[in-house]
Amino acid sequence: MNLLIRVVFFGLCLVVTSAFGQGILSTKNKKAIELYTEADNYRVRFQYPEALDLLNQAIEKDENFFEAYLRAGYCYKSMNEFDKAHEYFENGLRVTPELRWQKVFWVELVENAMQRGDYRIANGYAEQYLQNEVINRQRIDQVRLWKACAEFSIQNIRNESRFNPRSLSDTVNAFVQQYFPVLTADEQQLIYTRRLGVTDEYDEDMVISTKDKDGKWTAPQSISPKINTRYNEGTCTISADGRQLIFTSCVGMNGRCDLFESRKTGDTWSIPKNIGQQVNSPAWESQPSLSADGRVLYFVSDRRGGIGRGDIYVSVQSAPGVWGKAVNLGPDVNTPYDERSPFIHANGRTLFFATNGRPGFGGYDIFWSDLADSTWSKPINFGYPINNYQEQYSLVITANGERGYYSHEGLTSQNDSKIYEFTIPEEYRMKYTSNTVKGIVRDRVTRQPLQAQVELYELAKNELVSYVNSDSLTGNYLIVLTQGADYGLYVNSAGYLFKSLNFNYEVGTNLEPLVIDVDLDKASTGATVVLNNIFFDTDKADLSDKSVTELDKISRFLKDHPAIRVEIGGHTDDQGADAYNQQLSQKRAKAVRDYLVSKSVEIKRLKEVGYGAKRPLKPNDSETNRQINRRIEFRIVE
Repeated sequence: MNLLIRVVFFGLCLVVTSAFGQGILSTKNKKAIELYTEADNYRVRFQYPEALDLLNQAIEKDENFFEAYLRAGYCYKSMNEFDKAHEYFENGLRVTPELRWQKVFWVELVENAMQRGDYRIANGYAEQYLQNEVINRQRIDQVRLWKACAEFSIQNIRNESRFNPRSLSDTVNAFVQQYFPVLTADEQQLIYTRRLGVTDEYDEDMVISTKDKDGKWTAPQSISPKINTRYNEGTCTISADGRQLIFTSCVGMNGRCDLFESRKTGDTWSIPKNIGQQVNSPAWESQPSLSADGRVLYFVSDRRGGIGRGDIYVSVQSAPGVWGKAVNLGPDVNTPYDERSPFIHANGRTLFFATNGRPGFGGYDIFWSDLADSTWSKPINFGYPINNYQEQYSLVITANGERGYYSHEGLTSQNDSKIYEFTIPEEYRMKYTSNTVKGIVRDRVTRQPLQAQVELYELAKNELVSYVNSDSLTGNYLIVLTQGADYGLYVNSAGYLFKSLNFNYEVGTNLEPLVIDVDLDKASTGATVVLNNIFFDTDKADLSDKSVTELDKISRFLKDHPAIRVEIGGHTDDQGADAYNQQLSQKRAKAVRDYLVSKSVEIKRLKEVGYGAKRPLKPNDSETNRQINRRIEFRIVE
C-alpha cells in the first residue's frame, strides 16, 4: 500500500474509532479495560503486534468485550491480514448485543470482505446493514457502492488468461518499489517512479530505461540530476516524442505537491519550473498525463470546489509553457469519491483512470471513457484480471493498442511493487489506435538539423489536430497519427519552403511505425515542393473540399513572403492522349491559381503551367508510381 493510500486509510480508521471508541465500554472488568487502553497507545503509533497482544489479553479477561474484537480487527486490517480481521470482526459481532454496534461490525465486515475479494460475504453483510440503517446517509451510500461492487464482481469475474500479465525483467524491477510507468509513443523509453525501501517514503525519484538494439530494456538510470533532488519527485508524464516532462514534486509528508515541467534539448533536460497557478493550487496536485503533442494536460487535485475528494482536471496549453486555467472534467468522469492516475492515450480520445467511486471489483479499479464532441462517454470497467479485489492505480497503453503496462503492489508484502506488461485481446482494443511518424528535419544541401514546426491537420475538417517542434540540436521529431482520418502533415522552418506529406488513415489497421526524414529547401529561386494534399476527382479539374487545408497553407506562405513569385505546375501520368493530359494538367494548375487569387494573392505573382505527362517523378509502370506522377508542384521563380 503506497504512502498516499496508507495515510488516507489511517485517517478513515481514526474517524471510525473516534465515533465508537469513546464513552462507556461494554466490559466491567477493570483489567480488560486497562489492557484495552494501553493497546491503543501502540495502535495509534502503528505498533500493531504489541497492540494485538494486549487486546487478546483483554479478550481473555472478558470474552464478550466486543470493542476489543473491533480494535483487533482494525489492527489486522491495517496490516493487510484480512482473513484474521474477518475472524475478529465476526467474533465481535457474535457477542454484540445492540443493533447500533452490530451495524458497526456489518460495515467493517463488508469492507474487509471486499478487500480480500470475498464478494458473496460482502454482499450478505451489506444487505443486513442496509435493511437496518436509515439515518447515516453517508455510510448508507458507501455500503450501497460496496454492494454494487460485490454484485458487479460476482457477475463479471472470470479467468481471462489471454491478458497474460507478466513482470518485466529484474533489470527494470530493480528496486523495492517501482510504480506509475509511462512510455514514449515509439516504445523506446520507459520512465517510472522508484523508491529504494520502506523507510525512504519521502525520497521518490524518477528513473528511465531505454530499449537496446535487441529490444531489451536497459538498466534504469536517474532521469537527470536537475530533476531528482533530495525531495520527492515522481508520478510523471511525458510527451509522445520524449522531450516534454511534467512531474510531481512534494516537500515532506505534509508538504504541498505541485506539478513541474522540464524540456529536453538534445540529451539535456532543462531546470524544472513550477507549471504555474493556472494549474497548481494551494491543495494537492499530482499524477499528470500529457496528450501526445504535449498541449493538453490531465491531472488529479483535491482542491476545494470539486465533485469528490480527488478529481481529474484538464488544462490546455496556448503556447509553450503557457497553460490555461484548469477545468474539472465534471460528473461524466468524476464521482463523489476519488479519481486517480489519469492516462490519456496517444489517440487523444480515450482516457483511462482509476476510481473507487464506481461499481467494480473493489477498491480502485481502472476505467476508460472516450471523448466525442466535447463529451465523455460513460466510463467502462477495464475488466478482470487487470482489475481485481486489490488496488489498481495506474495504467499505460501502447499507441497501437496492443499492450499495456501497470504497477502491481503487494506481491510479497504490503510494501513492494513491480511493473507488469500484458497483452490486450482483440475484443478489448480501442476503436481508434495510433501510429507514429518520426525522423530528422534537415537542410537539403548542408544536411544540418533544423528546428521546425511539424503540424498535423485533419483534412476533411481543415482542423489542426496536433503540432510539435523538432529538436533544435538534433532535428528529431515524432508525431502521432490516429486511425479514422485523412491527414496532411506540414513541416515549416523559418527561411525554408514548407514540406507537404499525406497520410490517409481513414481505413486500415496494424499500420507500422514510419521513419521519414524531411529535407527542406531554402525559400529561394528554384525551390520546389510537391503539394501532396491537393485533390481532384478522376479526370476532372474541380478541387476537392479536402484541398482547402493545403491551399490555405500556400496562401499564408505567399502572404508571409510578399516578394516571392511562384509557378504552379500541373502533372499527369501517361495514361490517355498527350493532348488530353496537357489540357487536364493546365486546368488543374489554373484551379489552384484561381483559389489563391480568391484569397487575395496578387495574380501577377502566380503562373500556372500544364506539363501533362512530360515530367514524371517515377516510371509509369505501376499504379503506385502513376499516382505519384499525378500531382501539383509549387516552384519559386524569379
